[in-house]
Amino acid sequence: MHEISLILLTAGNSTRFGLPTKKQWLYQNDIPLWFFVAKKFEKMNIFKKIVVVGNSSEIKLMKKFADYCIIEGGESRQESLLNALKQIETPYVMVSDVARCCIDEALVKRLIEAKKENACAVPAIKVSDTVYYGGAPIDREKLLRIQTPQLSDTQALKDSLKNGEFTDESSAFHASGREVIFVKGSNAATKLTYADDLKNLPCLQKPADCTKTGFGIDIHPFIRGKDMVLCGVKIDSEFGFKAHSDGDVGIHALIDALLGASSLGDIGELFPDTDAAYKGADSRELLKKVTKLVKGVGYEITNCDISIVAQIPKISPYKEQMERVVSDILGISKSRVNIKATTAEKMGFVGRKEGVAVYATVNLNYFKWERL
Repeated sequence: MHEISLILLTAGNSTRFGLPTKKQWLYQNDIPLWFFVAKKFEKMNIFKKIVVVGNSSEIKLMKKFADYCIIEGGESRQESLLNALKQIETPYVMVSDVARCCIDEALVKRLIEAKKENACAVPAIKVSDTVYYGGAPIDREKLLRIQTPQLSDTQALKDSLKNGEFTDESSAFHASGREVIFVKGSNAATKLTYADDLKNLPCLQKPADCTKTGFGIDIHPFIRGKDMVLCGVKIDSEFGFKAHSDGDVGIHALIDALLGASSLGDIGELFPDTDAAYKGADSRELLKKVTKLVKGVGYEITNCDISIVAQIPKISPYKEQMERVVSDILGISKSRVNIKATTAEKMGFVGRKEGVAVYATVNLNYFKWERL
């Protein structure tokens, strides 16, 4: 007991999944799938340490859910695994992909019973279908489908991974001439790769009915000699906004509202004004990135409400166009976007015609993947 650590790999981009939400962020009741899987392993009380490997853009959010050792992944599965192995001190390590989300405790026990020095124990399932390769049938009795989790001698795994790029631990052990031990796999360990696979995973729980609200505010002073862009629309004005980017105060407030509702931080963290990459940046492109990020971590955008406080310029001629731009980027109906404008009654810096302030509110729900 406690001579084994667990590595849970969940840093992928879900490119084959085909949905705006990444599979590791499909909410199970009120928690994302990666945490749902990690908790299943934790309850077994087998592992001395649990290391979760996540996408760099999601690490901060992941740490708000759990106190596991959560680290940044790499460009490939193997790079992510190597990063995680730096945190492992136990003689044995079990590696699993979050895509194998229905955890079979009996399978885990079989792997532990089969563990051996300088070896890798893996679940394997025989192939029952006729199989063709290169246009000709091959002997299916010689075929095995390999699953995760896999249990390895930690040092042997580190050494084996030095010999090339591999799709799993067993491949690395085989390539290095080390022993691979096959144990009976599990039909419960179906891999979630495509959206259609959701129908074959009975352990999954539908997301809770939950609305999360975010509020954003941004303020920019005027500056001469620069185009004014507000909520993605060019405004006829002798002033623009003083800012590192294009200064679109409306979109900046909206970005902060989105980040607030999803607990992803704020605009300054994602797009710092000290980074030359964002000098003069088109804020519509920044909003597209944030929208993709928010949807990727498990949310669908319900609606947004934006209030523009400006003595000048006059906003009403542009409101409909602004709503169209925002709805297109957020991927929601224009009926779910509302833009209001008011003056400051000549009070304060806005009333003195020195700048504009914008307030934005956004509502998010968990992505309803079970309706697919």
